[in-house]
Amino acid sequence: MGMTDVLTPPSHGNGPTFEWASAPPPSPPPPRPGALQTTPPPPKPAGPQPSKLRRNLGVLGRFAFIAAGIALSFQLDNSIFGVVAILFVLVGPFEKLYPRQKGQKWRRPLVLNDISFALMAPVLNVVGVTAAVVIGGLSLFWLPGLAFRPVVAAMPGWMIPIAAFLMFDFLGYWTHRWAHEVPFLWRFHAVHHSPEHMDWISGFRIHPFDGVLIAPAFFFLIAAGFDTELTGILALFQVVLGLFFHANVRVRWRFLDRLVCNPEFHHWHHANEADAIGHNYSPALPWWDLAFGTFFMPKHKSGRRPQHYGIDEYLPNNLVGQLTHPLRGARQHVSLWRHPIIATKRGYRGVRKLLADVWRASTRPTRSRRRETVPGSFSTNASLFEKAA
Repeated sequence: MGMTDVLTPPSHGNGPTFEWASAPPPSPPPPRPGALQTTPPPPKPAGPQPSKLRRNLGVLGRFAFIAAGIALSFQLDNSIFGVVAILFVLVGPFEKLYPRQKGQKWRRPLVLNDISFALMAPVLNVVGVTAAVVIGGLSLFWLPGLAFRPVVAAMPGWMIPIAAFLMFDFLGYWTHRWAHEVPFLWRFHAVHHSPEHMDWISGFRIHPFDGVLIAPAFFFLIAAGFDTELTGILALFQVVLGLFFHANVRVRWRFLDRLVCNPEFHHWHHANEADAIGHNYSPALPWWDLAFGTFFMPKHKSGRRPQHYGIDEYLPNNLVGQLTHPLRGARQHVSLWRHPIIATKRGYRGVRKLLADVWRASTRPTRSRRRETVPGSFSTNASLFEKAA
């Protein structure tokens, strides 16, 4: 009998017998004061395991889909290969010279998956833009834009680009926040947060339906009288800024942390660490996170850096699976076209549920002052959907 074996009474039966059981392992000692808590997240639940034949056919099918998608992307925009190559030449050396995560190799896990996302970007963008036009029109955001049109018309010329940038960034904050905190929207945005290694190429991993949430902001700005070219420039600027923020580079503008976003700010947004989740939604200006209580940035002297990225829920580790997994359950809704009355009722309930979730995410309690979470860090909001103390 080992030293940890003990006699315990049986859980069933009336006899005076006993059975052997193992004593529970001793609890770990409490962390020393000031120690940083960097416990890795729990393991992800395993997905369904298909047969070997089905796995092999699935691999061939995914390879054919990706090859066809890349070929079509080249037909739509043959500059995508040059763009990826230029970004690699420009950003790659900085990731090697000034890495945020030292020892992270360029050929890290799932890098080919993210390269596939990058090379298929023209095709995925066509799908996303098509969906964005539909969502933008149905959102009715262009109605308040029309009401705002006289204000834009009265602005001097120099003020219009500034106002457009501030409005675009403000609306970008809220659409990004809803993408995280509204369950239906999160299933698409989770694809972007699934990389467990952050670098510039990981920024391309995004579901085409994820970006449609910014469409209402476009419709608002265009209806308000802002030039479509200016709106397109703002969107392109956001894309380039996002790739820079994902890069594995050690860049932090300490005295500007509360004025402009930086890679440190966005890496904490992607961190899968308890006190960092639900923070740093702003695209370019952290003012909105500070104003609405979702700003998070460890103090520089603490030396704390993000250690764990990714998500806890199951997500396939290939491009085709990551594109189709958020659409799970859609087949039963598509089949309802034969029953328009039932489809209308379910659609109405779905829209009500979506709007209720948006309202809940927009009004959840947040803290407007600094709050110590772990030694050396502070956050301006309480746990998601919990009342602030």
